[in-house]
Amino acid sequence: MVERDIITHSAARRGLAVLRIGFGLTFLWAFLDKLLALGYATGANSETGAVDRFGPDAWIHGGSPTFGFLSFGVPADNPMHDFFNGIAGDAWADWMFMIGLAGIGIALTLGIGVRVTAVAGGALYLLMWLASLPLENNPVIDDHLIGAVAVVVFALTLAGDTWGLGTTWARTRLVRRFPVLR
Repeated sequence: MVERDIITHSAARRGLAVLRIGFGLTFLWAFLDKLLALGYATGANSETGAVDRFGPDAWIHGGSPTFGFLSFGVPADNPMHDFFNGIAGDAWADWMFMIGLAGIGIALTLGIGVRVTAVAGGALYLLMWLASLPLENNPVIDDHLIGAVAVVVFALTLAGDTWGLGTTWARTRLVRRFPVLR
């Protein structure tokens, strides 16, 4: 089965491809910004406006990609506040987060491994949603839940086949043997 069997209108397939690639590049950018402190979310001083690209906030220079948000971004009345604060800056949390950002970003951008990516991306989005509770603008739904739904839709519709390597990836011996890697 290929994407054309599921989504019969080519414009819809192209629309899903644009969304998939957009989500993938968003994850890749977050990875690169945290890795190198490029001055967007990482390396920018919100008080002074100064930007320290490639500075001490960069993961490659010992900065923690999880410390800032999990220490200061989780609302005090979040039921899991102590848990998230407790893992802030832990090496295992930093590694899992960065591997997740890079892996999800690469897979979505290239259109490969989208089923596994739906699980990993959905889990990461749900954890970020949990860390954001209680939400400011809606009691239940925010962009994290919409992102979780989107990555699942990419897997269900084989969205990696259009403008991606999904069809080629599906023909590999590894994926034929382990279809979950599709």
